[in-house]
Amino acid sequence: MGIYSELFVTFSKIGAFTLGGGYAMVPVMEKEIVDNKKWLTKEEFMDILVIAQSTPGLFAIDMASHIGYKFRGVAGGITAAMGVAGPSIVAILLIAMFFRTFKDNVYVEKFFMGVRPCVVALILSPCFSMAKSAKLNRFNCWIPVVCALLICAFGVSPVWCILAAAVGGYLYGLTQRRKS
Repeated sequence: MGIYSELFVTFSKIGAFTLGGGYAMVPVMEKEIVDNKKWLTKEEFMDILVIAQSTPGLFAIDMASHIGYKFRGVAGGITAAMGVAGPSIVAILLIAMFFRTFKDNVYVEKFFMGVRPCVVALILSPCFSMAKSAKLNRFNCWIPVVCALLICAFGVSPVWCILAAAVGGYLYGLTQRRKS
């Protein structure tokens, strides 16, 4: 199998077998891309995760295109993005065709009741992984907690939190440099 075929198939599997959207795909992507394929290091993967979170667009496609680009340039980025998006497009088309038939089905409702808690866990998993790689400790663990509260409880835009954290990090870096 050629490298582009392997890239497409890998991201198609990730897209096809992950429920819950982009953030739920992160642990699956990390396991496949970092652990199994060894296309990226953990640090490279986390850097791409941060970049994908801060760029506009669909998170899963941003992740796939950045990973594909890092691995095989523009063609790799396009191939990975098409691979991760393909299964979702097919699923959406099928659901749209048959939704009216199944929307009131009790078994479909029960299925979604069971899947929702699993999706929450899939979204939380990369949070713990990111906390480890971000080197959170007792001195800086308040930053994500305060940001989450500002966003969820007070409706503050995540953009303001990111900007405040960037300025804070820059100022902290300046003070540390002056001390040494």
